[in-house]
Amino acid sequence: MDWNESILVIQINCFACGGFVISVCACHKIIDAATAFNFMNDWGKLNRGEGDSNSKLSLPYNLLYAGDTIFPQGNLPNFPEGEFVIDKTIVCKRFVFEASKIKLLKNMVNFDSREVKNPTRVEVVTSLIYKCVVSTLGLNYKTTSLRMAVDLRKRMIPPLSEKCVGNLVWFLFVMNPELHDLVFKIRQGLCEFREVYPKKFGGKEKDVSFIFECLKQVTTSVSESNNDDQSLILYASWCRFPMYEADFGWGKPIWVTTSACPVKNAIVLMDTRDGDGIEAIVNMKENDMMMFEHNVELLQYASVNPSIVGHDIANGF
Repeated sequence: MDWNESILVIQINCFACGGFVISVCACHKIIDAATAFNFMNDWGKLNRGEGDSNSKLSLPYNLLYAGDTIFPQGNLPNFPEGEFVIDKTIVCKRFVFEASKIKLLKNMVNFDSREVKNPTRVEVVTSLIYKCVVSTLGLNYKTTSLRMAVDLRKRMIPPLSEKCVGNLVWFLFVMNPELHDLVFKIRQGLCEFREVYPKKFGGKEKDVSFIFECLKQVTTSVSESNNDDQSLILYASWCRFPMYEADFGWGKPIWVTTSACPVKNAIVLMDTRDGDGIEAIVNMKENDMMMFEHNVELLQYASVNPSIVGHDIANGF
């Protein structure tokens, strides 16, 4: 979609069996995953005639008077446009981790690590995928970073509403070789983010030089992700977003997913419908995917592109 022409496109496909699919494509400059799911859920409420006047989408700031209260004026680096060039060598596949397999991963991390207890399902699945990507593609653990997207809403000072509209994300970079070490690094990075970044970005301790260095790191990583160097793995977790709550009057969705992304080594984690498992949407160059999807360790815990047709669909909504 060309953002110069449309910021939001919706397509509805109806099938002879009575089912249908609602597809939404939006400009990422102004809409992130949280905004998209809030939009779908509120649209569903309005369609059912159940609009809630106390639960409205909101902008994070009064844009007319925001000025440099959001980002101070200065020689901040320009963020790359991120124009996606269709790369036919990149393929997308779905890897599903059932709750029972995730439990095994958690037990393994608890056994191997003294630093991390009670790891989350997102932490262990992310770490396993990272480890398998690095080993399969023959990358160097010490120089391969995992770039994590972080929702800023609850982490800002003061916190923003969950209904806040915008592309309100930032990025963390983590590196470490072993599965349990990476789980620790992810948790440590998020703790550091909560303690440091909000204060430096918008609190009383706002630090322009810190903002500059953070932007520089992100823009550099974006540029590097477009070349042949495979030292960056892009990752976002949409788990716990209310993606299965959209109800237009015909019941909640059977399955929610995202489209393929023409960026290599880009991964999105999403909840399974029951909320206990995880679906990983993985984008890789075709030759790399052929190796990755046959990784023995990965296949101990994940199923590749299993059918979405199951008990729930057979019995309707």
